[in-house]
Amino acid sequence: MLGERDALNESYGGKCIKGAIMAKERKGDNQKQKMLYLVKIFSEETDDHHYLTMPQIIEKLAGYGVNADRKTLYQDFGELKRFGFDILSFKENRNFYYYLGSREFELAELKLLVDSVQSAKFMTDKKSDQLIKKLESLVSRHDGYKLHRQVLIAGRVKADNETIYYNVDRIHDAINDDRQIRFRYFDWNLRKEMIPRYDGMWYQMSPWALMWDDEMYYLVVYDAKYDKITHYRVDKMKDIEILDLAREGKDAFREFNIAKYTRTLFGMFAGEETKVTLEASNYMAGVLIDRFGKDIIFAPVDDDHFKTTVTVALSSHFFGWIMSLGGDIRITGPDRVVKQMQDTIKQLSEQYNV
Repeated sequence: MLGERDALNESYGGKCIKGAIMAKERKGDNQKQKMLYLVKIFSEETDDHHYLTMPQIIEKLAGYGVNADRKTLYQDFGELKRFGFDILSFKENRNFYYYLGSREFELAELKLLVDSVQSAKFMTDKKSDQLIKKLESLVSRHDGYKLHRQVLIAGRVKADNETIYYNVDRIHDAINDDRQIRFRYFDWNLRKEMIPRYDGMWYQMSPWALMWDDEMYYLVVYDAKYDKITHYRVDKMKDIEILDLAREGKDAFREFNIAKYTRTLFGMFAGEETKVTLEASNYMAGVLIDRFGKDIIFAPVDDDHFKTTVTVALSSHFFGWIMSLGGDIRITGPDRVVKQMQDTIKQLSEQYNV
């Protein structure tokens, strides 16, 4: 049988335990995460066109195991504002509505990023989807749906090489650490399989820059074996290893202009760099500016034509580009390049029995 003190302690302890349980029920199981859930609710559920009332916010918090009242929520909103969240409100009829205004990224900016990710041929569908889902998380679920719809509209032919996502990161590490790399280079065969070039031979190069062209990633390297600057498609590179050897080619890259280098190439096919003179109709000026930049010099030939000299990497793609522009642009020099163009046209003519 309990004494008076024991009975009092038991009674008092029971009330304490009961009070603690009731207090926990009032506060909720996740009360310490209250501010985090508030941010989650505002970020996912609201935007410039979607709002929540105070009762709706309280109800959503309760769904996360957090109890709140109006008075404390007003204080919480103030704390979020002081921290940098753009918590806004307005009154309509007799109700107050709350929402998250400006964000780190605007919807229009994210649409551009989503389209870039989706159109990037070097990235697999799986990696594109993963990145786009992360981008969608930066806006409300309502605006995230708009990004998702844009993805469905913008289908692209994608790469199959899953490792490129990590290859780019490894290449950046090598460049930042001033180290050479080695890798194997692959090509497609008729069975649509990637097979190693030269029986899996290792390519040892000094990486200097990553270049984006025609929706593909290219690695610009210095090739010590041939003492030249060249490039490789990153999605065709596999088994990249960073070597404990300092990069070579510093002198070659000291004067390297990546924009100028890109303009000389056609379809990223390398070739002998040659100064070529072109003659074109006046209205073709924009085509040449788009291709070679505004620094090229135009010289009038007559009232309807002009000429210019540009540096290009001679390849079948360059001659194909000239032919694609029809008769309004032609190569006039040097003679050996004109002869190459004539031979290309003759070969195509014979191939099609023209």
